Amino acid sequence: MRLGSDALKLPDSADHTPVEQLERAHAEGLAGLFFRHLLHVSGTLDRAELGAVRQRADELGMYLEAGLGRVNPYNIPESPEMRILGDGDTVLGYRRVLEAAAGIGITELWAETATFKPFRGRFAYDRYRTDAPWADQLAATVKFLHTLAPIARDLGIHINLETHEEITSFELVRIVEAVGPDVLGITFDTGNVVQRLEHPTWAARRLAPYVRQTHIKDYDLVRVPDGLDGQLRPNGDGVVDLTEIVPILYAANPDLHLSLEVRAYGDGAGEYRTDGARIALYDPVWLAGHPDLTTEELVAYLEMLQRYEERVAAGAVDSFATYRAAVWDEDAAWRYVRTSRDHVRGCAEKAGIVLDGTRVEADA
Repeated sequence: MRLGSDALKLPDSADHTPVEQLERAHAEGLAGLFFRHLLHVSGTLDRAELGAVRQRADELGMYLEAGLGRVNPYNIPESPEMRILGDGDTVLGYRRVLEAAAGIGITELWAETATFKPFRGRFAYDRYRTDAPWADQLAATVKFLHTLAPIARDLGIHINLETHEEITSFELVRIVEAVGPDVLGITFDTGNVVQRLEHPTWAARRLAPYVRQTHIKDYDLVRVPDGLDGQLRPNGDGVVDLTEIVPILYAANPDLHLSLEVRAYGDGAGEYRTDGARIALYDPVWLAGHPDLTTEELVAYLEMLQRYEERVAAGAVDSFATYRAAVWDEDAAWRYVRTSRDHVRGCAEKAGIVLDGTRVEADA
């Protein structure tokens, strides 16, 4: 098991080439990078550019993962670059990304089913689109993945669907089993499941047999008039108990890469809006959209929330308002990275798990 990071979210990542991003991550004691899309490694899938990044990762002894992008046909138009890559043939565009990834030995590719939208309440999530029922979107996603599966299978690639904000872990397991775990897997985002009213540890147990990539992050929760809202927090400062989750993932896949997903520098306060609940707990339409949710897990979730509120009341972690008002600059962003990194290391060590990877001098 190795500890690295999502490349996109490291401070000022856009100002650095992929090779420079690898070198910066290595200097921070991170053992690899997860590029959200292969196009972030080379915007044209240039073989020389891709090969140079692969070479530098190997020289530094770092893992290299990447992404394929959206696989929900109702969302694919939001990523026109994939159709452009195929000269108008969308499937060919995906094939070219898959082939380019395989060409540099990347066999785990992240994918997502939708994106979070800047609307209030349930309309922030594509599962509540009024023009396309969620069941139709899921069916279309499965059909498209069946189209991509033979290509990925021939190349020895797994397409790993993220526990993104809009989809439940139950739905993801069903998709993987429908298309085949030999070609599909799951990217487990430890924080996003909270937005679907799922307890992170319970979700980890459901997903562990299929998890092949990760976004390791933490999330706080706060009560608002129409439900719950939340913020990204450094690992250990939210509701996600990585002391429980890391051993669950290790038991299922000891070679798994743990990739931090940190709060991006430059987000501003918009991420922490209070104009509507991310988790519209009192909205019957929102609740009806979670038919797999059990009373037992909901009770565990609410207990998790109560324990977190007790930590806030005791001053062990900042309140939602205090954290929202804190200075967010480059120094704060790097502290976030290092705090999150060190917390995951501590969770692994507590469980007797040795995380393979580099360490910066200060950690020796």
